[in-house]
Amino acid sequence: MDISDAIVFLVVVLARLGIPLLIPRFPLPSIVAALLLDAADQSIFQSFTNLNLDNYQSYDKALDVYYLAIAYIATLRNWSNIFAYRTGRFLWYYRLVGVTLFELLGWRALLLIFPNTFEYFFIWYEALRLRWKPTRLTHRHIIGAAAFIWIFIKLPQEYWIHIAKLDTTDLIKEDILGVSVDTPWGEALSENLWVFPVLLIVAAAIFFAVRWVWPKLPKADWKWSFDADAHPEEAPPPAPAAGAPPSHWRHGLLEKIALVGLISIIFGQMLPNTSVSNLQMATGMAIIIAINAFVSHWLAARGTHWRSILTEFAAMAGINFVVALGLVLLLPSFDGEVEFRSVMFFVLLLTLIVTLYDRYRPFYDRRLAAAEAEATTTTE
Repeated sequence: MDISDAIVFLVVVLARLGIPLLIPRFPLPSIVAALLLDAADQSIFQSFTNLNLDNYQSYDKALDVYYLAIAYIATLRNWSNIFAYRTGRFLWYYRLVGVTLFELLGWRALLLIFPNTFEYFFIWYEALRLRWKPTRLTHRHIIGAAAFIWIFIKLPQEYWIHIAKLDTTDLIKEDILGVSVDTPWGEALSENLWVFPVLLIVAAAIFFAVRWVWPKLPKADWKWSFDADAHPEEAPPPAPAAGAPPSHWRHGLLEKIALVGLISIIFGQMLPNTSVSNLQMATGMAIIIAINAFVSHWLAARGTHWRSILTEFAAMAGINFVVALGLVLLLPSFDGEVEFRSVMFFVLLLTLIVTLYDRYRPFYDRRLAAAEAEATTTTE
C-alpha cells in the first residue's frame, strides 16, 4: 500500500468509524450519512486507489455492524415508544445473528433470510420523530411499518445484492446509459443528455406528490429538528434519588455479552494475522465485560459516578487494555495468536460499545418503569 492509497483508506475508515458516533444525538442525518458512505466507499477505493479489494465484503459487513450497533444503542437513549424499541431490538439481533452466521459459514443466502430491516426501520422512526410524537404510534402502525420494510424494501434489496449479485452502478452505465463500466460518469452523462430532463421530470413529480400528501398528514407536534434532545417530551423520567447502587451484574449484562460477543466474532473475520477461535473470542469478551460490570458496581457502591462519558471511556479503556493483555499472554497456551494492533482495536471497540450501552441503558430502564407504573395505575 503506497502513501496515497493509505491516506484514502485511512480517511474513509476514520469517516466510517467517526460519523456513527453522532447517531445518538443526531440520529437521522448521521445514519443517512453512514448509509451513503457505506454505499460509496467501494467506488472511492476503486477510483482513487489500487487497493486489493478481495476482502472488501468482510470489511464492509463489519463496519455496517459497527454503525448499526451504535444506532441500536441510540434507541435506548432516544426512543420513547417502548413497543417500537422492542421491535427494533428484535430486528437488530435477528440481523446480527444472520451476519454472524454468514461470516462463519459463507452462505450468501443467509443475508436474504436475515435481512437488514432494522436500518430502515430506524430511519422510518427517526423521520417520523422529526415532527410527531412517536408515542402516538400504535402496535399496528409499528408492525405494519416493519413488515412493509421487510417484505417490499429489504428482501428485494438483499436478493439484488447478495443472491443475484447485481451492481446498480454497472446496471445504470451498461443497460441505461449504454456505456462501458469503466467510462467516467462525466463522459457517460455527456453522451446521454436526455438524462437531465428525465431527472427534472422525476423531481417535479416527487415535489407535487409531496405537496399533495403533506396536507393530509396529522398535525405536527413540534417544530423540525434533527437534534434528539430538542424535545423535552421525549426525555426519560429523572433518575431516582441516590440510594442503593444499580446492579451492573443484572441490568443488561447478558445482553452486553451477547452484543459484544457477536460483534467481536464478525470483526475477528476481517483482522489480519489473527488465530483465535470464535469460542476464545467470545469467552474473552465475556470476561472483559464481566470485569467492567464489577468495576462499575464497585465504584457505584462507594458513591463514585462517572463525570462524563469521555472520562468513563478513558478509564474503562485502560482497565480493559490491562485485562486484554493478560488474556493475550494466555492465548499461546490455548493455541491462539493475535497481533498487538488487533488487541488495541478490540479493546477500543469493546470499550466504546460497552460505555455507550452503560450510559444509555438507564434511559430505557426509566422509561420502562414509568410505562409499567402508568399501566398499573390505569388498570386500578
